[in-house]
Amino acid sequence: MMYGAIDLHLRYSQIRIVDADGRVIHEKRVVTSRETLTAAFAGVGAIRVLLETGTESEWVAQTLEAAGYAVIVADPNYAPMYGEVRRRVKTDKRDVAALAEANRRGWYRAAYRRSAAQRAVQQILRSRRQLVAMRTGTISVLRAVLRQEGYRLPSGSSGQVSARLARLAIPPALTATLAPLERTIGQLTTEIATIDTRLAAQAATDAVVQRLQSVPGVGPVVALTFRATLDQVERFAHAGQVSALLGLVPREDSSAERRHRGHITKAGSGELRSLLVQAAWACQKSRGSGALRAWAEQLAARRGRRIAVVALARRLSRILFAIWRDETVFTPKTVAS
Repeated sequence: MMYGAIDLHLRYSQIRIVDADGRVIHEKRVVTSRETLTAAFAGVGAIRVLLETGTESEWVAQTLEAAGYAVIVADPNYAPMYGEVRRRVKTDKRDVAALAEANRRGWYRAAYRRSAAQRAVQQILRSRRQLVAMRTGTISVLRAVLRQEGYRLPSGSSGQVSARLARLAIPPALTATLAPLERTIGQLTTEIATIDTRLAAQAATDAVVQRLQSVPGVGPVVALTFRATLDQVERFAHAGQVSALLGLVPREDSSAERRHRGHITKAGSGELRSLLVQAAWACQKSRGSGALRAWAEQLAARRGRRIAVVALARRLSRILFAIWRDETVFTPKTVAS
């Protein structure tokens, strides 16, 4: 068995192949393309290739697997993978040497590779997130320009900016200045609505997402993001692992009788964590969230509103996991999950 490694980069990547005794068989720098990466490992017999997870890692792994190579996509945060490398001196050659040695000795932790279907959903959600951020930024600029001239944009939804702007008696020169921003906001709103229609259709055909939406405060975007992030519910032994994955558990520094818990870790998917916090705010206003709302109100009275909302977001992550795992829908009893 031969052991290969790739220090993967956007334009050029470093390749290294070693045998079972660690002797270097081949090492070179190649263009990061399907053809060159596949050819780099040709003709050496049975080989296992290791690379770190990243933006480019999945298409590279799929390309190499299609060519018949065994591929490991490794978690770069696993410290033993670089156990024999002094990280004060970092070069591509040193990195690929460490990866090749980790591959040969088994000093790696394989990263989870999301399914193709959920990767596609995640890409749609990422496009929507970017468009929403662009619209929010453009509205902020429009508001700032108005405020500089002594006007205030009335509050309301992002999709009604033009109607709210039309209610202001602003001079023609300022109207002309704001026109490009107003058109941009309208175009972005149209694109977001198109994506929302596509996501709604996706949610309507996914039984898991339909069940997740039975939870108060959880709509198609939150449910689809939760589904895409977890991908396979079976890989989690209990709900606490999901909360930890999303960074919704408190930091802890405990020893012997001393126990100290701090703010949440904020590990994992910041997007889903943020969406769950938004869902928690919405949940407190939902008619069907009586038990959850009462639980959050009791906690808010003791610890404050913000802490209660984050705690409710953590509770929602556990409830969503339980609903998915047990193939059920939300009921007041589900609150105990």
